[in-house]
Amino acid sequence: MQPYQTLQIHFPGKLVFGKNLLPQIADEVLASQPKSVFLATIEPLLPALNPFVESLKEKGIHVIIDTSIIQEPSFSDFEKVMASVTPYNPEVVLGIGGGSVLDVAKLVAAQLENEQSLQEYVGIGLLKGRKKTLICVPTTAGTGSEVSPNAILVDDSDQQKKGIISKYLVPDAVYVDPLLSLSVPASITAATGIDALTHCMEAYTNKFATPFIDMYALEGMRLIANHLPGAVNDGNNEIARTEVAMGSLLGGFCLGPVNTAGVHALSYPLGSLYHLPHGLSNALLLPAVMAYNIPAAVDKYAKVAIALGAEWQDTPEATAWAGVEKIKEIMTACGMPAGLKAIGVDAATIPQMARDAMKIQRLLKNNPRPIEEADAVQIFEAAM
Repeated sequence: MQPYQTLQIHFPGKLVFGKNLLPQIADEVLASQPKSVFLATIEPLLPALNPFVESLKEKGIHVIIDTSIIQEPSFSDFEKVMASVTPYNPEVVLGIGGGSVLDVAKLVAAQLENEQSLQEYVGIGLLKGRKKTLICVPTTAGTGSEVSPNAILVDDSDQQKKGIISKYLVPDAVYVDPLLSLSVPASITAATGIDALTHCMEAYTNKFATPFIDMYALEGMRLIANHLPGAVNDGNNEIARTEVAMGSLLGGFCLGPVNTAGVHALSYPLGSLYHLPHGLSNALLLPAVMAYNIPAAVDKYAKVAIALGAEWQDTPEATAWAGVEKIKEIMTACGMPAGLKAIGVDAATIPQMARDAMKIQRLLKNNPRPIEEADAVQIFEAAM
């Protein structure tokens, strides 16, 4: 581990975690006394959200609803949303959905009345401000976008994912209601849950790890590992849903101050080339990256193993390897594919994916063991 870096955390202005929160969210919106509200969400949620939307309309508020984001968004997807919402110039932007929906809502709030173009603040710390009230409500337990300073878009020009990282993307208010995740299908619950677990693990084993974030990371891993199979195999299990939602939230807090590392960097080419869901890409790479990293961070990965529910072995190294097996057990219990080959990834594309992964140095630099192009090839091969 490196010497402690400067720790800078931007928490949301308000965080509420609980059940049946839509009436409180309505009150939150009304507190701004807006004339209009932009709501980014997904089509399947509209019936559940209808009473909430009607309660706003009854107060004379114009509600602009967008359900166009159904997969990982591109620059052009975002521009289409902006073209539809800009004429209304809403005072409040509300995102209710998965990570892609929340990322777009965060960027809409930043872009409205902004003299900067989107391209001018792609990168780290380049966004100069945000004038609109931003409220985020996650409906999947996975991305942590609701409390992170990050948003990810696919660049149409090269099909590469690009990150926008800024304190101004952290919402003013966040409402986490586990009941909103009850209708999420098992496969999405599994993939997003492992993604959230990966946020925690990559923060904890990070080259720039810090004790303050380690607290969130260890507890997040423990909650998700213990309860994700229950949430996947019985979507109506409120206890499991609640614990996984809390674990995901804790993982989200890891993303700003420490961020992710090798798993996420290597997952980007899988999303770009094969359009695999982000969470699934991370899940299928996780055991192979853990195995690669163990020699550089044995003690950390031994503690990871214990957080995952593995038994202590004779040595830290053996315990760390038990953690890799434990992750595989959790993934099997969640009905996830056994490897990249099972979902149609062609081994012939590994060299290209390895080259593309090298472009994600903002994450690779965090990995406890350096990953060069040849190493990436080895990891992709192990994940097949």
